[in-house]
Amino acid sequence: MLTAIKLIVSAGLIYLVNEVVVRHSRPALGSLIASLPLVSLITFVWIWHGLKDDPPRLAEKLAAHSAGVFWFVLPSLPMFLIFPWLLRRGLSFWPNLLLCCGVTMALYAGMALVLKRFGISL
Repeated sequence: MLTAIKLIVSAGLIYLVNEVVVRHSRPALGSLIASLPLVSLITFVWIWHGLKDDPPRLAEKLAAHSAGVFWFVLPSLPMFLIFPWLLRRGLSFWPNLLLCCGVTMALYAGMALVLKRFGISL
């Protein structure tokens, strides 16, 4: 039952953003909703729910998740500038999306290497 609730809440967020942007023509509001750390906050709740009876493990899992999200948000940000830039220059949706995913994966790998050099493991 909990798995179904997790799926409904998570899918509901994606649906909400899509409806706000497409159906109601409110791209700024949809962008605001999508930019909120809702997925991370919901994940915090699911982690808490799963480990609330094991406080030391709960604290470690929540801390590790939060730190990991922070470090991996940074290399994902350029995609949100590259994607519209390429669209406005005529690159069609799918090639643009694939290119942006490739760039983001490369930046993730680069971030992991940089963090490793500084002794930070995720």
